[in-house]
Amino acid sequence: MQFYDTERVGLFIDGSNLYAAARALGFDIDYKRLLQLFAAKGRLVRAFYYTALMEDQEYSPIRPLVDWLDYNGYTMVTKPTKEFTDAMGRRKIKGNMDIELAIDVMEMAQHLDHVVLFSGDGDFRRLVEAVQRKGVRVSVVSTIRSQPPMVADELRRQCDTFIELLDLEPLIARAVPNREDRGFEPQ
Repeated sequence: MQFYDTERVGLFIDGSNLYAAARALGFDIDYKRLLQLFAAKGRLVRAFYYTALMEDQEYSPIRPLVDWLDYNGYTMVTKPTKEFTDAMGRRKIKGNMDIELAIDVMEMAQHLDHVVLFSGDGDFRRLVEAVQRKGVRVSVVSTIRSQPPMVADELRRQCDTFIELLDLEPLIARAVPNREDRGFEPQ
């Protein structure tokens, strides 16, 4: 990873995309460690986390994470999911945060030297290109080591640096308690 001590860094995390990539690689992310890693690389200006929430549910499994991130240094950008019925009559839930992320990157570009985009979505290629024209370096964090790869080839080609998520695992993975820590006796 090529970072400079004095550069202003912004993190833009596509929550569902990063979750899916880490899951495909078989680990969970420790968001405190992730924030510390990138804060040590430069001057971290802001860390945005984007996710859609199901508002009508009494309990959402993502709510504790969203609350923790909100209290621990992340700027949360959320919106309610939308429910619809597809052409086959199946109930679908949609919660795309691409526009929110793109607008925030464009608005923040003048205050940043380096954008770190946690997503493999090829729709962000034009965003990366536009930010680069403003003189901002862009790193993309995703994976090519899952089956299938989670990053679009056009996004990898456009960014200045591609950071393989699996290479970050030792630095940002959540520690998995061993059996003894959970009260199990070894057999």
